[in-house]
Amino acid sequence: MGLLTKGSPLTWAETIPHIDYIKKHGIKQFINLYHRLKSRHGDQLKWGDEIEYTIIKFDHDNKKVRVSCRAEELLNRLQAEEQMNAMLGTANKFLWRPEFGAYMIEGTPGMPYGGLIACFNIVEANMKLRREVVKKLLKKDETCLSISFPSLGVSGFTFPEVAADRTNDDAANSIFWPEQAVFLGHPRFKNLTKNIKGRRGSKVAINVPIFKDTNTPSPYVEDLSAFGGPDDTRDAKPDHIYMDHMGFGMGCCCLQVTFQAVNVDEARWLYDQLTPITPILLALSAATPIFRGKLSNVDSRWDIISASVDDRTPEERGLEPLKNSKWVIDKSRYDSTDCYIYPCSVGYNDIPLQYDETIYQQLIDGNIDEPLAKHIAHMFIRDPHQVFRERIEQDDEKSSEHFETIQSSNWMNMRFKPPPPDAPEIGWRVEFRPTEVQLTDFENAAYCCFVVLLTRMIISFRLTYLMPISMVTENMKRAQQKDAVLNQKFLFRKGLAECKSAPENLKGSEKCGPPSQDMEEMSIDEIMNGKKNGFPGLISLIRQFLDSADVDVDTRCTISQYLNFISKRATGEISTLAHWTREFVQSHPAYKHDSDVNDTIVYDLMKKMDAISSGEDHCDKLLGCYRSKTDHAISSAVRKAEEHMIVSSQKRAH
Repeated sequence: MGLLTKGSPLTWAETIPHIDYIKKHGIKQFINLYHRLKSRHGDQLKWGDEIEYTIIKFDHDNKKVRVSCRAEELLNRLQAEEQMNAMLGTANKFLWRPEFGAYMIEGTPGMPYGGLIACFNIVEANMKLRREVVKKLLKKDETCLSISFPSLGVSGFTFPEVAADRTNDDAANSIFWPEQAVFLGHPRFKNLTKNIKGRRGSKVAINVPIFKDTNTPSPYVEDLSAFGGPDDTRDAKPDHIYMDHMGFGMGCCCLQVTFQAVNVDEARWLYDQLTPITPILLALSAATPIFRGKLSNVDSRWDIISASVDDRTPEERGLEPLKNSKWVIDKSRYDSTDCYIYPCSVGYNDIPLQYDETIYQQLIDGNIDEPLAKHIAHMFIRDPHQVFRERIEQDDEKSSEHFETIQSSNWMNMRFKPPPPDAPEIGWRVEFRPTEVQLTDFENAAYCCFVVLLTRMIISFRLTYLMPISMVTENMKRAQQKDAVLNQKFLFRKGLAECKSAPENLKGSEKCGPPSQDMEEMSIDEIMNGKKNGFPGLISLIRQFLDSADVDVDTRCTISQYLNFISKRATGEISTLAHWTREFVQSHPAYKHDSDVNDTIVYDLMKKMDAISSGEDHCDKLLGCYRSKTDHAISSAVRKAEEHMIVSSQKRAH
């Protein structure tokens, strides 16, 4: 979602004179915040998920389906209840926020889950109720799905239908995407689109490899003359699906998990330890094989989003000699992280790190340690895109807005999140960002609980998963390939090693030791389920952690379902959503094996997905034998978890 401050947004031309000021004061704000809160210690585990939903509308007579651009209307009603509860002092069960698309809604739990393992019993129920709350506000021909819509950018993909206006220079000049498909109820989203284009010097260019089926032309060169002239399509590549708007990436839905650490050191350490896991979860959650109504040769939205917000100038992309820009920058501002940030992890930072020396020195002079200073300075090679005229002058002791406007638009696979200056109940946090959103609440709950359990196991066993950061970048590329779970090998540590440099609250030694070179290529199955006479597997390590913890029978049953499900998805016994979707398309009678996914196929696909999502239809290929427990009566473990969350919230309030 990012920073949602309101005000009068500046255009890119208006922003340029303020960039250095915003960066300088953003760094001041971070330094002040860091030193004020660096000694904060003893926060309990709290965590929460973010799920983005797509509102779609069926045209049953014509067998078509479109995205329904009613998000603003729905959010007004959902947030009105939030505000009423706040006035009455009643806790909200859910929070609702806008997202990029005019057809998208983001939902989160009303309060974070607590540290009790029993809280895992209510995650899926909360997700299920969230979806039902939205569905009650929909019209009879609408539904709410946690998917990335496969026909974004297809002619007439919105309801109401609006054509793209490539002559509108105030927008993005897209030949596919109408401005009305962007959420216009908050200035952030339209302004980001405009300013990314302004800084880049042209509209964005996204090219996704086409899946070559038996009847797909080779080379595949799409006739785009009906959409625009040669200048409008000059960036289109042969054998690729061409797209030209931020919405093709940011209009996809995602699943993210944020959790609170005991202190800043633990947050930095977990950031590093989880970074090598991010490509594994990206491959394991693959869910997005169709773009602009074409079957692609990738299974994930990651690189598509990366290209959709790529604001680098031609010089920064290495297309022209450096003249006005400072660096050639290898990656978009949405990509995998380039460095670890815990002091004893830096030996694995083998990618040359670009950072502004002036900003770096400002951080060092502000007594920020070198690894963290380089991480922040590296983020600040990016310029701010969301500047409000009324909010340029700020109190750097009380605000972190200039810092957050750059931090929140560095969209990496992990995010290190300082506490907000005006929210004393919130501590140092880490956000796990790569997971693709899943079709059902059961799947989304399984992935969220797995990530949180992974953090508990890492902290409990003090194991390290660090590898050279360049290997993480390589693994992120492999993770997006078609059927990566089945066909790709991933660089990973061969065996277990205790992290002797873990934070003080976890151990007693502070020796870093030399970086390990003990890496090998493993399948997702081997990484998750273990390898004979080798790595034991993340799932078996989590089970060992649970064996040593005080877990009631009901909670252990819930967690076992989730772990068994993920284990079988890792083996390929249960399909990823991407694999299942490909099979559905390729077996559909209307599919001509030419990579084109037409309206009839998408209509039937959405009908099937809606039935599976609502529980009307159980799909063994996608879910195996595993079913939701949320239809059963709430157990004592669930009540205990809910009571813990309420008591914890009340203690913080007082």
